[in-house]
Amino acid sequence: MPDQPNTFQMVSYTPQYDDVRLYQARMGSMMAVWEGDGWKQESMSWKESCYIHAGISGGVFQITGPDAQAMLSYASINDVYKWPIGTHKHLVMCNADGLIEAHTLTLRAGEETFRYYAGNPWPLFRQVGTGKFNVQIEPIDMFVYQIAGPLSLTVIEKIAQQSFRDVSFLDCKMIRLPGIEPEIELARIGMTGNLAYELRGPAAVGHQVYDMAYQAGKPLGMKRLGWRTYCVNHVEGGFPQITVTFTVASVLDPVFGANLEMAAAGMMPYTGSVDPSDIRARLRTPGEVGWMWMARFDHDFLGREAVQAESENPQRKVVNLVWNVEDIMDITASQYQPGEEYKNLEYPCGVPQPAGGHADLVTTLDGRPIGISSGTTYSYYYREEISQCIIDIDQAIIGNEVLVHWGDFGGRIKEVRAKVARYPYIDLLRNENDDLGEVPSGV
Repeated sequence: MPDQPNTFQMVSYTPQYDDVRLYQARMGSMMAVWEGDGWKQESMSWKESCYIHAGISGGVFQITGPDAQAMLSYASINDVYKWPIGTHKHLVMCNADGLIEAHTLTLRAGEETFRYYAGNPWPLFRQVGTGKFNVQIEPIDMFVYQIAGPLSLTVIEKIAQQSFRDVSFLDCKMIRLPGIEPEIELARIGMTGNLAYELRGPAAVGHQVYDMAYQAGKPLGMKRLGWRTYCVNHVEGGFPQITVTFTVASVLDPVFGANLEMAAAGMMPYTGSVDPSDIRARLRTPGEVGWMWMARFDHDFLGREAVQAESENPQRKVVNLVWNVEDIMDITASQYQPGEEYKNLEYPCGVPQPAGGHADLVTTLDGRPIGISSGTTYSYYYREEISQCIIDIDQAIIGNEVLVHWGDFGGRIKEVRAKVARYPYIDLLRNENDDLGEVPSGV
């Protein structure tokens, strides 16, 4: 913690530390940590120790009213009625064509109260606008801190001086932290695939909570994760994500496009070897990203006909691709040769994230189109270049060799050999399966 308070007026939800390497600037204002402790250390943190990340703070919407559950039911493919208070669901919302407009972690906070974290709110506002539902939606200024990795629970127990072994996967518990007046939400959830939690609460006490966690975790190896590395865990952990590996289908809605505040969430450069005019290549269906298991066809929801048709005749699924090292070296070598070079591979993310508008064509070795690659990532932990790929089901065989057409449409394209690999790629114990028996106590 610096000796002086945060002097960047717009560094939201994060204390200003003198040794943070880079802050992220948007529209001239300082907004968030871009690189905290170095991207390699940050990439290793959720395998060896843990990290704290504040980047998804804000953007929380509270949904209340007698029709809140009915509205969520119509907007989502999920069953939202078997939902105990104090637990989360990953809601998936589609347009009429079965393309994903939003997906987000949502907490049932009360009988008629739900909290919607870091997701595109357009499907909710659209339903409220119909006048069919007696519902109120309001933004809440909350910090959301992800603390993830094998020592995440140890750090949280250390600052609270209380054991939380009773908090199950997807549960939420209200806890007290010393010196913090309001209660804080503790949720067992995260984006790494292995053990992870979130702390959430009023923005006014956010800096205090962040620094409390960081000072407790620093001796244990905790790193301050920035946006530069945050998206690595989505690709390693097996989490397709709007703004990271695909974009919101709301961009097809002309009303969404006319609302600049809403559309800002969907505005990103359409990069990659696929023609930028091919918007569909940058969108996803529930089946393509492996979420069809969430769909319940016992209720009417927007896009039900299209989603059900896909469930009965699936065409594509999500896999990881591991890229050929020799071909990667060719890409790098071209930067030092005369003539047009290949599109550079950035580290640790192939396209600076968020970049859900990126789409590279994937073909068989003889050139037949079979999929779309996105989220190109260098995994420092595995020392491999990997990406997520939506691929024809008959090609989704581990070890199958394909070609990723790396580059931007109209420019020089490198055909990179890649092999279909396990999905999720991270091979550590999953959060939902961790019984916490090996996690050191922080009390």
